Amino acid sequence: MTSQNVSVPKGMRDFSPEEMLKRNYIFNIIKNVFETFGYMQIETPAMENLTTLSGKYGNEGDKLIFKVLNSGNFMNAIDKDIHNYTYQQLSNLIAEKGLKYDLTVPFARYVVQHRNEIVLPFKRYQIQPVWRADKPQKGRYREFFQCDADIIGSNSLINEFELLQMSNEIFDKLGIKIEIRLNNRKILMGMANLIDNPQLLTDITIAIDKVDKIGIDKAMEDLALKGLNEESVLKIQNIIKLKGNNETKIKQLKRIFVNYTEAIQGIEELEMILKYNEYQSLSCPVILDLSLARGLNYYTGTIIEIKATQVNIGSISGGGRYDNLTGIFGLPDISGVGISFGADRIADVMNELSLFPSYTETSTKIMFVNFGKKEELFCIQKLKQLREHGICCELYPDNVKIKKQMSYANARKIPYVVLAGESEINNTNGKLTVKDMSTGTEKLMTTDEIIKMISDNQNKL
Repeated sequence: MTSQNVSVPKGMRDFSPEEMLKRNYIFNIIKNVFETFGYMQIETPAMENLTTLSGKYGNEGDKLIFKVLNSGNFMNAIDKDIHNYTYQQLSNLIAEKGLKYDLTVPFARYVVQHRNEIVLPFKRYQIQPVWRADKPQKGRYREFFQCDADIIGSNSLINEFELLQMSNEIFDKLGIKIEIRLNNRKILMGMANLIDNPQLLTDITIAIDKVDKIGIDKAMEDLALKGLNEESVLKIQNIIKLKGNNETKIKQLKRIFVNYTEAIQGIEELEMILKYNEYQSLSCPVILDLSLARGLNYYTGTIIEIKATQVNIGSISGGGRYDNLTGIFGLPDISGVGISFGADRIADVMNELSLFPSYTETSTKIMFVNFGKKEELFCIQKLKQLREHGICCELYPDNVKIKKQMSYANARKIPYVVLAGESEINNTNGKLTVKDMSTGTEKLMTTDEIIKMISDNQNKL
């Protein structure tokens, strides 16, 4: 019998225990910072109704929603020749649900559904997987975790700055050097109005959003293909290519959009966020980037994107202001702003730069060698004492050759091994032989000394 070719779908991954230790290290730092700023955790289901998801991410985004076939005989909904349907018609008939594309739209649905239970402004965070039917490549997966924080029910720009503060603190703790880039959707709308083509806002946004990937010249060619004349393309290009520091760019934008109220409002919003930063300066650069668009249709104000400066991997975090996302679900005039951290890309950056601390290589800090049944009973008592102090420890389950047990400890990267044989059991001082696996040295230690040593090491990390 030939062996079956076993694999996971492209863009999906298994995670080993070592990888999970690293991922949980990231999640725990993000979670702790979120909670420090007063955000509370919720969860939403993996699947949402397609009526909830569709039409929120633009045409490009909608194409990337994983649709879930209806249960049972889904073909019962087809009452004529399948070839008489368009793809969209057929899709709507046989699939009523989809895997969630992001955490923001389901959050808006949650707010509407639970509006009588929550207090506004409502600060929430989520750490859950999302799915996109995208082409897998470096740093881009079909299933990946997002770590989102949103505050809904407040128009204050202090919320935007708070998201920047959280981002700065999270990446400081992770050891990743970043730069924060800002723009405003109202300025993008101002560009469309400036060239007398407000109906082409989406096309302009999509083109600008590709500048980082394909370059400004190719992005402007895409705009020309949408029917924009050379003069209009040049106006947009000149705005995107504005030079100077943030203050200089703000002054130039005010001159360009002097007669466009909405764009001026967007400029003033950015100016206020930068003013907050003057009073509590972040440790990372905050840059006004007029090529920043982010193609999600629900953004209405500030747009945020964060990039690692030492690795070329695209954005590792992003977000923005949305003024009426809940209005789509029947609860108008509730403004929100949020940010999302791509845990998988963050992990890729940290692996590439070797930023994970050594203790993320294993959960077990100390292993007891198994010398036999009598010694097992002794070790079980010691293990209980260590675990009561929060120390991760284990007893090798089988009485086999010590060499095999040591090889196991080495393979698991367990830093310490206890050898508790007959002499240690009978030791009136209660001392155990502890071997440091990194140096090979051995030392007699009491249980309390072992607890202190490991606790001190963990605190240093």
